[in-house]
Amino acid sequence: MRVTLPSLAAAIMLAAPAAQAADPSALVPSYRPPVQPLSIVSEFRIGGSAQDPGSNEKNTSNINGEILFAKPVTGLDRFWAAFVPRPTVGGSYNVDGRTSYAYLGATWTADITDRIFVEGFFGAGFHDGYTGPKAGVPKTFNALGCNPLFREAAAVGFRLTEHWSVMATIEHMSNAGLCVTNRGLTNFGGKIAYTF
Repeated sequence: MRVTLPSLAAAIMLAAPAAQAADPSALVPSYRPPVQPLSIVSEFRIGGSAQDPGSNEKNTSNINGEILFAKPVTGLDRFWAAFVPRPTVGGSYNVDGRTSYAYLGATWTADITDRIFVEGFFGAGFHDGYTGPKAGVPKTFNALGCNPLFREAAAVGFRLTEHWSVMATIEHMSNAGLCVTNRGLTNFGGKIAYTF
C-alpha cells in the first residue's frame, strides 16, 4: 500500500485528539491568575478579626469590608505589577461596642506562585475611639491619642479559583508617637475575596 503525504497528515490530525483525550492532564485546565478587570472595581472582600488581644479591647471582634479598585497602570509583567498599588477603601465594625474605624490607602499585591500571594497596605484610619490623655479613657478602650491614625496591614492569601481567594490578615493603627498617647490597635483575622 502506498502512503501519500496528504493521507499521512490526515492520519496524524485524526490521532491527535485521541492521544490528547488519553492524557489525563489535558482534561484539567491550567490555573491562570486574575486578569485586569474591565470595571473600576477590582475586588471586594469581607471578613472578621479579633480586636487587639492583650489590650483593653481584648475579647472583642470585628466585621470588616473592603473594596479594592483597579490599578491605574496596566500591561506590566508580574514583577513590575507588584510595585503598582490598588487604591483601597474599607471599614471595620466592632460588634462589642469598642473602637470601629474606616480607612483608605493603597494595597500592594505580589504573587509568590499562581495561587499564593502576599500583600501590604498603607494609609489612614478614621476611628470613633478615644483620643487625648490616657487618664480620660475608659478601662475597656485603648487610648489612641488622636484621629486620624496611620494604618498598616499585611496578608498572606491563597487563590481558590480565578475569582475567589482567602487570606490571613494582620493590621495595625497608631499615631507613630505624634500624639499624647500611642497605644494603637493591632488586629488579627481573615477575609474571603471576590475578584471581578
